Amino acid sequence: MNVRRHRISGIPGIALAATAALGLGTLTACSSDSAAAGGSDKFDVVASFYPMAFLAEQIGGDHVKVTSLTEPGQEPHDLEISAKQTAQLEESDAALYLKGLQPSVDEAITQSGIKTKIDAAALTSLEEHGTEVGGHADEHSGDHADEHAEEHGHEHEHEHSHEAEGGQDPHIWLDPVKYAEVAEGVGKAFEKADPDHAADYKKNTEALVKRLGELNTKFETGLKDTETKVFITTHAAFGYLAERYGLTEEAISGLDPESEPSAARVKDLSETAKADGVSTVFYETLVSDKTAKTLAADANLKTDVLDPIEGITDRSRGDDYFQVMEANLKALQQALGAK
Repeated sequence: MNVRRHRISGIPGIALAATAALGLGTLTACSSDSAAAGGSDKFDVVASFYPMAFLAEQIGGDHVKVTSLTEPGQEPHDLEISAKQTAQLEESDAALYLKGLQPSVDEAITQSGIKTKIDAAALTSLEEHGTEVGGHADEHSGDHADEHAEEHGHEHEHEHSHEAEGGQDPHIWLDPVKYAEVAEGVGKAFEKADPDHAADYKKNTEALVKRLGELNTKFETGLKDTETKVFITTHAAFGYLAERYGLTEEAISGLDPESEPSAARVKDLSETAKADGVSTVFYETLVSDKTAKTLAADANLKTDVLDPIEGITDRSRGDDYFQVMEANLKALQQALGAK
């Protein structure tokens, strides 16, 4: 392992539990001076955005210094890599990113001389998702829901044929099962890149995968029996989650949160809400809630937050991935009428 002597960012030996409690804000807020003053024996990891940084911290524990390229509160899709961050990459021992989410990150990492490049997208399977993503028709409650799911199944196929509406969906971390698959791959990559601490990486990975398994069980149990299976979101971030738990996500915009919906799409969603007993339009913390609130007002629906966990801020309903995912579960249970 070639651990660099000069550290650009990160924090000195922070304990695993403290990292989870403090969230990523602490990690990205450190100045280069305080980082350079830290120990020089750390495995230096640059992560593209919060879900990747969280994995690196949980798996690396005391042995890693993690720097996120995306600041807390910054929308990851919009990130443009700075010259300073490009230099930071060159100084690191490993880069952990999710190819397809942040083009400027993909390009910078590809062109960098960094030895260990870990692409989370290669550690699990990605699917194409459009503005509607659903579970199986037989998982919908009631005859009307079956008909609706079948009817929308054709629309779903139609949407997949349009690149503008769909594409490779990168939001794999919102499915605890897929996130666990990524965690296992990251753990193996850390073991290989830093063999001196391989045993700890393996142990930490197993503990994280176990927690993700428990989270998956909570979602399975909590969303099994609901009055409706359909939920409306601002952008199509929850496709994997919907498929995992037999739900149908109807997104106002596509995979890009900044894309504007058509008037026809808004009208269709209003009709869907009535037909399927949808009570709530979900918006998220890092993107404007204007469209969601307009649709909700027009269709006489409530609004609530469903967080895609692309970053942790003081507005997040929790300090780390697990806390915010559990808040998401509660929001879904309430909106779907869990029994």
